[in-house]
Order: sequence, then C-alpha cells, then structure tokens
Amino acid sequence: MSITTSGMEVRFGHRAWRGAVELLSSMRFAISLLVVLAIASIIGTVLTQSDPYPNYVNQFGPFWADIFRSLGLYTVYSAWWFMLILIFLVISVSLCVIRNGPKMIADMRSWKDKVREGSLRAFHHKGDFVSAAPLAEVTAHLSALVAEQGYRYRVKETEGATLIAAKRGAFTKLGYIFAHVAIVVICIGGLLDGNLPIRFQMWLGDKTPIRGNGVIDSIGPEHRLSASNVSFRGNAWVPEGQNVSTAILNQPDGSLIQDLPFSIQLNKFIVDYYSTGMPKLFASDIVVIDHKTGARVPARVEVNEPFTYDGVSIYQSSFEDGGSRLQVSAYPMSGDQIKPMALSGLIGGNTPLPGPDGDTIEFTDFRAINVENIFDASGKTDVRGVAHESLQQAFDARLGSGAKSSKTVDLHNVGPSIQYKIRGRDGQARQFNNYMVPLTIDGERVILAGVRSDEGEQFRYLRIPADDASSVKEWMLLRAALQDPQMRAAAAQSFATRAADPANPELRAHLEESAERVLNLFAGATPIDDANGQPVPGMKGGFASVAAFIDHSVPRAEQPKAADLLLRMLEGSVWDLWQIARQKAGEPVLAPGDDGSRFVRSSINALSDSFFYGAPVFLQLDSFQQVQASVFQVSRAPGKKIVYLGSLLLVIGVFSMFFVRERRIWFWVKETAAGTGVLMAMSTARRTLDFDKEFADLRRAVGDELGASDESPVQPPLTK
Repeated sequence: MSITTSGMEVRFGHRAWRGAVELLSSMRFAISLLVVLAIASIIGTVLTQSDPYPNYVNQFGPFWADIFRSLGLYTVYSAWWFMLILIFLVISVSLCVIRNGPKMIADMRSWKDKVREGSLRAFHHKGDFVSAAPLAEVTAHLSALVAEQGYRYRVKETEGATLIAAKRGAFTKLGYIFAHVAIVVICIGGLLDGNLPIRFQMWLGDKTPIRGNGVIDSIGPEHRLSASNVSFRGNAWVPEGQNVSTAILNQPDGSLIQDLPFSIQLNKFIVDYYSTGMPKLFASDIVVIDHKTGARVPARVEVNEPFTYDGVSIYQSSFEDGGSRLQVSAYPMSGDQIKPMALSGLIGGNTPLPGPDGDTIEFTDFRAINVENIFDASGKTDVRGVAHESLQQAFDARLGSGAKSSKTVDLHNVGPSIQYKIRGRDGQARQFNNYMVPLTIDGERVILAGVRSDEGEQFRYLRIPADDASSVKEWMLLRAALQDPQMRAAAAQSFATRAADPANPELRAHLEESAERVLNLFAGATPIDDANGQPVPGMKGGFASVAAFIDHSVPRAEQPKAADLLLRMLEGSVWDLWQIARQKAGEPVLAPGDDGSRFVRSSINALSDSFFYGAPVFLQLDSFQQVQASVFQVSRAPGKKIVYLGSLLLVIGVFSMFFVRERRIWFWVKETAAGTGVLMAMSTARRTLDFDKEFADLRRAVGDELGASDESPVQPPLTK
C-alpha cells in the first residue's frame, strides 16, 4: 500500500512539474508578463522617478503618496516586483526556446524528402507535366532551374522515381529563435545593469543602507560595496581642487557607499552662457588617479560626452556649489534697531546668529547666475500667500505686490543669490532665497527676498524697494522707525501739521490722533480684538490689521470710504516718518516728488508683507568667493553591451520573420508510357498573393524548360 501511495505521489509531482513548465513556457503567460512590463514602463515614464518624497506628497496627497511609495512606483525600474517580472519573463521565454528551438532547427535542416506521390497530389499548389526528354535530362534541367531561382535542392531516388526536394527561406525559423533569444538577452542585460546585483549583495552579503549623514571614511564595510562590484550607478560630488574615490548609491531606505577603483580630481568646472544668461555648455576638467598603478589620466567630461576608465563611465550630471565663502550683512527684521551685523558664511556650514534666541543660520546654496523672466518678474508669489476678505483684496488690488500676469518671456541673468535656513532652538527652520542685486518689476527696482516653510513649497517673495545705492538701507531705516513709538508720534504730528489748516487746531489734533492710530495699527502696536474682546490671531500688523480694524469699527456701508481715507493718511504719515528717520540718521530731508512717493508706496507694501516674513534678520549678500562643484554620475554597466547584442538579435529576428518567407518545392520525376512525367508541388508557411504569383511564374518556367504544358486543373487564386 505504501509503495502504491509513493508511486501516486511521484506521478502527481511529475504532473505538477509538467504543468508548471507548460504554464511558464506558454505564449499567454509571456504575453501577460510583457503587458505588465509595458504598463509599468508607462508609469515609470509618466511619473517622475527618484524625486524627493515631499514632492510626491504635494502632488498626490499623503494617502496616495504612501500607497505609491509602498508599490515602488517612484523607482519602478529598480523595484523588486519589476525585477521579478523580468526574471519570470527570462524563464518563460527561455523554456519556450528550449522546447521549440530544437524542433524548429530540425525542421529548418530537414529536406522533407520522405514524401510520396499521393501526398504531393494532395497539395493545393501543384502541376503535372509530360516531357519527351529522358528522365536524367529532365532531372538535370529541373535541378538547374531551382538553383537559378535561388533554391537549395537535393535529388533522391525513391519508389522507382526521382525526387527533387528544394527549399528556400528556411532562415525564417531562425528569426523566431533570434527574436525570443533577444528578449532573454535584453532582460538579462537589464537585470545586470539594474538593481539586482546590489540587492543580491544586500540579501546575501549582509550589506545594509546607511541612514542619515556621516563621514564617508568612517562608514563601516557593511554599508560599502567593493570596487570590483559587477554593476552600479551612483553620484559623486566633487568640489574644485578636491578629489573623491567613492560614489553614493541612493536606496529607498538609505544610501550605499560604492568604492571606486580610482579617484576623480576636479581641476576646473567650466560653464558657458548665451547672451540671455542661459547656460549652453557644462564641462569638467578632471584627472583620474588609478589606485593600483598611481597613473594620472587627464580628461574632460561634458554633457553627453562621458569618459570611461577601467570599465567605469563618468558622466557630467549637474553642478552645485562646492563651498563658496560669503560675506553678508544681517539686518534686524524686528524692533527699532537698524545697524546690520557683518557675518561670514560657508555654503554647507552653519553660523550662529548673535542674540538670546539661539538661532542658527545654515547656508545651503549659492548661485552666481540666475536666469529669470524679467518681463514677467511680477509673477513671483507674494510673501503673504494668504487670502483675506473682500476688503483686504481691495487693498491688495491697489497696493499689493504679488499680482500674477501672463506676459512675453524675456530671459536674462539677474545676478547672484543665496539660499539659507534659519533654525531655532526647537529644530524648526524656514528657508530663504535672497537676491544680491535689484530687479526691475512693474517699473520699480526691488530686491527679492524669498521664504518658504519646506522644500515642497514654492518661494514667496518679499519685494524690498532698492534705494539709490541699490541697497535695502533706506527701507530698513523706515522699518526701524515704524517700530519706534516716539518716531510714530512725531510722524503723526508732522503729518497733521502739514495737512491740516493752521487756523483749525481742533482738526489738526483729530488728524494727528487718527494718523498715530493708523501708524500703530500698521506697525502692529495696537492689538485687534474680535466681537468678544479676544485678540484676532495672525493680526501682527500691516494691511491685515488695518482691514480688521475697519471691519470691527466701521459700518459696512462706510468701509470703502474709511479704507480710502486711512490709506491716504497712512501714505502721508509714512512719508513724514521716513523724513524724520533720515534726519535722525544725519541724511538730508527729501523734497516731495514722484520718486519719493513711489518709494513710499512700495515701502508700505513691503512693510506689510514683512510681518509674514518670519525671520529675525534679513541677509544682504555683500561679496562672495565662489567655489563650484561637479556632480558626476558614475556607472559600471556591463549589461549595456548585452542589451546591444539583444537589440541586434531582435532586429535580425524581426526582419527574418516578416521579410523572409520559407518556400519548398518537390518534383516527382518518373518514366511513363507517354514519356517522362513530372509532378510538381509547392508549399509555404504563409500563403499570400505574392506566393500565388510566384507559383504561377515557376509553373510556367517549368513548362517552358521541359517544353510541355501543365495538365493539372487550374487552381483558384487566393483572395484577400
């Protein structure tokens, strides 16, 4: 009983194995895999790959962003399921070739010369001829005819007759084999150049990605890949005058360090620009230092012109700042102080900000060239980035500085800029992007100061009007004066004296009181309460506080008139505040004029926006010493040549399948009472109109060659 059971188990195991092989080698299974690969490739093409995760959160929302990340859609071509599909496709197509390839080759090599006269007469394309010439002469003529037509032939004596078997285009069966083998070869090349070798090392070699930052030389071997690694693709960041011997391989859960068999030394990074300021050439003059021989090989790497050494290709990927040194002036953005602090900074370094708050400035990037659309520079987003009620929108329409418009593109270099973060003791940081020189926007020269809360957002810009020295000193002077209660009171008194009739002291006192109130509101010195007497959150000052005051204190029907009156009063009192501040700073008082009025209006806009800036200081870039760095993509891709071979096989295979047609001809020649009888038959793998015509031409040629007519019935032509 046990023997019988064991036999049944063995037979069941054989059937299961045979069924699995049948499934894997079936055409339906391979086509299903190809469809899934095609869909995945479409996703990988449409969806930007390897972007920072916050970008996907902003695009899809946190729910779908997490789902897409769990499916590996942000790194489709290195996802485990994509490589698993490739592996199954290799197995499926390989089994198909193993099962059917030998049969195709045997059929291609076979002459099929074991046919009989009866089977030839059953062919659709056939012909009967009778010749007066002897059998040997007929055989010779027919052999010469098929050879002239490009056929290979074999003559065989069988059953008292002579059989001539000829074939042409049998190479088409190799086309099927080549096409299938090409898929296997291309997939193997893709797997070899993909993430599979590194994943094998992570699964079997105890390699783990490192999370966070660290000094490369101190990173342990469990996070490093050998210089003899079969395949890799990573990035190397090299500042001018320095060298690196490792590349960073980004993984979904960290990074791996790839040791290189050489060091890359960057002597000079070269960038050339068009007249508009757009870059037209990126190049790096490098020296490759071989670790084994010590040889120093100079080379130039340009975009789309890599340099290959020891099987490793070095591509010019991008460029970044390599640690430029900066000299900046830190202007206070709160309080009544105006004197800036001189600070030094290094891109990639930290500078403590003097003061009791313990803030730290982190310099993240410097750009000597910035190409902007100066015709549409007004499209930069307002620093406020918030929506207010209809009254506030009316203020924005009249005095706002963030209106977007659609205008003609006019690209120009607008000068250097710096990016930095100000991080507080709690670890929270805001990012800033400040330009060094003024830009002309809507006919006014302003210095842009951008701010955002995280990298997923766009910068929102504060527009600070530039003075005659192309600096922010005049605006900073006015900002500090606005925060001084005594100077606000003096400005209100000066405005009332200038605007009211001297013969009406009561009107002047009322005007002075109103001007001081609007200045206090605008400066954020007067809290705004709601209907319940509670402070309104976010009302620090600026237009928002003035608008809130009007909403809570003036009947709705009279609000437009009150708003217009307060705006004119604010503009006039700020003018007096500016003159008092200039006089206190030892500068001459300016005479009223269009330029001064324009500066005051722009200053008011910027002062209102500054309450949303959220930084203790504003950094003005004074000078810099630029150091550039190249970002190289370093890769070893042995699978590239394998993919080229697979592509060649695929071209040959597809060409053979579509343009090479297999045809076979048989001539059954024997002696009859009427003379030498010839039975002709012809077949093809794909019957077409061209084949019908070819058969008719060949049958006519046989008749002319033998001097005999075809006695077989006429066959109907093939129809479409």
